[in-house]
Amino acid sequence: MPDSTSRFSMIEPDAKAPTLKRLRQISRLLDNYITIPGTQVGIGLDPIIGLIPIGGDFLGVMLSCYIILEAARLGVPSATLGRMIVNVIVDSLVGAIPILGDFFDFAWTANTHNVKLLEDYLRFPSQKNNANKWFIFAVFAGLLLIAIVLVALPVIIIRMLWQVLTGS
Repeated sequence: MPDSTSRFSMIEPDAKAPTLKRLRQISRLLDNYITIPGTQVGIGLDPIIGLIPIGGDFLGVMLSCYIILEAARLGVPSATLGRMIVNVIVDSLVGAIPILGDFFDFAWTANTHNVKLLEDYLRFPSQKNNANKWFIFAVFAGLLLIAIVLVALPVIIIRMLWQVLTGS
């Protein structure tokens, strides 16, 4: 009888291939969909979405969370999920810094790194322990909190600047 920590890994191997293919496509779309001619540098939707004031960084985090959620569903262990989360946190927090963050978003490809971590796990799945449901819940609660902060912080800063400029 399987316990609750192994139910995420009960997905048949044949079902993992289409999921992995879909995650690779999403990662490519977000991180390096368009290659700059004459270079190997790619630009994806994530840095472009990040240019949208206030909500862009929030949307970027939510799209990145989808890859982590699917990785958890495929049975990726907590340690690997933790590394994936750190990639998204670095991407979102540094990416939220005006101007510097926009350049950073072009260089840091968190989604590509996360798909690579997933692929590494899928090569040798039996050698690692799967994540439990409470860890996954805590992860997404934390990422949601970060996404909310990414929306609230610019609003607070703009409001403070407005008060300073208008004197009210």
